[in-house]
Amino acid sequence: MTGDHQGLALALFTVFVLIALAIAAWAGRQRRGSTEEFYAGGRLFSPLENGFAIAGDYLSAASFLGISGLIALYGYDGMLYSVGFLVAWLVVLFLIAELVRNCGRFTLADVLAARLRERPVRVAAGFSSLTVSVLYLVAQMVGAGSLVALLLGGTGDRARGWTVVVVGALMVVYVTLGGMRATTWIQIVKAVLLMGGTVVLTVLVLVRFHGDVSALLTTAADRSGHGRAFLAPGLRYGHDLTSRLDFISLGLALVLGTAGLPHILARFSTVPTARAARRSVIWSIALIGGFYLMTIVLGFGAAAVLGSDAVRASSPAGNTAVPLLALDLGGGAGSTGGTILFAVVAAVAFATILAVVAGVTLASSASVAHDLCATLGRRTGRARRGPRGEVAVARAAAAGTGAVAIGLGLLAQNLNVAFLVGLAFAVAASANLPVLLYSLFWSRFTTRGAVWSVLGGLLPALALVVLSPVVSGSPDALFPGLDFRLFPLENPGLVSVPLGFLAGWLGTVTSPEPADAAGHAEAEVRSLTGAGAA
Repeated sequence: MTGDHQGLALALFTVFVLIALAIAAWAGRQRRGSTEEFYAGGRLFSPLENGFAIAGDYLSAASFLGISGLIALYGYDGMLYSVGFLVAWLVVLFLIAELVRNCGRFTLADVLAARLRERPVRVAAGFSSLTVSVLYLVAQMVGAGSLVALLLGGTGDRARGWTVVVVGALMVVYVTLGGMRATTWIQIVKAVLLMGGTVVLTVLVLVRFHGDVSALLTTAADRSGHGRAFLAPGLRYGHDLTSRLDFISLGLALVLGTAGLPHILARFSTVPTARAARRSVIWSIALIGGFYLMTIVLGFGAAAVLGSDAVRASSPAGNTAVPLLALDLGGGAGSTGGTILFAVVAAVAFATILAVVAGVTLASSASVAHDLCATLGRRTGRARRGPRGEVAVARAAAAGTGAVAIGLGLLAQNLNVAFLVGLAFAVAASANLPVLLYSLFWSRFTTRGAVWSVLGGLLPALALVVLSPVVSGSPDALFPGLDFRLFPLENPGLVSVPLGFLAGWLGTVTSPEPADAAGHAEAEVRSLTGAGAA
């Protein structure tokens, strides 16, 4: 892009950043120092507002950039990400939304501590939630780097690296200034912008092909380099047994992982009642479902309009397919229309990333301050810090989490963002979901079972990722020059999710302490009726 066109896109970036900073500063003046305000926004949001915020929290760079890019590169197999991300919300709606709102205060550990011994489960759940949050943040950093590198006229590591650093710094500022109130309103604004931008692009793609979806798909197949195989299963996940197992593993992680994501669980604390939490999920499903249907059109549209080779040339992982599509639909490189549309889409994508990283950073800082530091501080005999002290620790934790995410984001710049989010979902499904379901529905579940369930899912998931082709032994790995892969699958969910459930069961049946029947009965009444809920 020319200097003037880059200036326009950067100006739109700057406008959104300033708006977000203004929201954060405004929110920071509201009831400063209250943990309920910082973690849950005072529980004052309506179901509609929270539904938009959930959609804003969930529709990340993986959704807007990564999935469309995978569809543009792999056709039908890339579309499976859209299906998995959407179906996952049925688990959230029917199994956990209302129960988590009634049982918890701010974090996953609050739900577990309602019926189990507090210190062990808070430490285990806190570390697990922090791990998932960092992995999720890395994906957003990679998406931001790819986007701004394209805007600046190339895909150099320097441009992407500086972008990762800037996004990390901004997310720390948003969280420390405004907490959940600011994060929620940023997510609402972002959700409106994202849905509007996606609708415009979808309409333009359909207009380009005169509303003929068959012509769109046929052209996409012809320009993909794979012919009709582009529209059939198996291009990415069907050529051998290992790839088929990888697909099953990915689907299991996507469908089960959403219910274990810390930043999604935290959103149920921002509404006043369990009924409001359920209605929030219904609103979010409507928004998220519509969005994922449109990403399918955008992915095939990018393949049809640009060609898969052009998408791959810009970003081997496909992360820049949508911005390039917008540039072409607006009139092409150098045209005013193309520049404006590209700038708007790039700004919306950047807004998407900033909003999501703010939500995930807030969830991770809550895990550190509310679960880990408070619990370990009591164990070492330190006095409780009080609400203001805990909020101060949470703000410091946001800075620490941002630093870690920046470092990992610099390492993972060449990986697809949807794929990276799939890894975060696998860890969440392996470590967080089993212990959550056991705690809510199994009366015999014990504290040992909870700790074993978290560690039995978390540690194998991380180990299998390290030993997989994602890290070494392949040209696209984090360390392509090394080869210490022992696990053939790219996603560990097929192995680590069952291990999480198995470890929870084994820890419970071998536990020397009996289950707390009275504690379970009290937690069950609370989860179903809301009696005693915060």
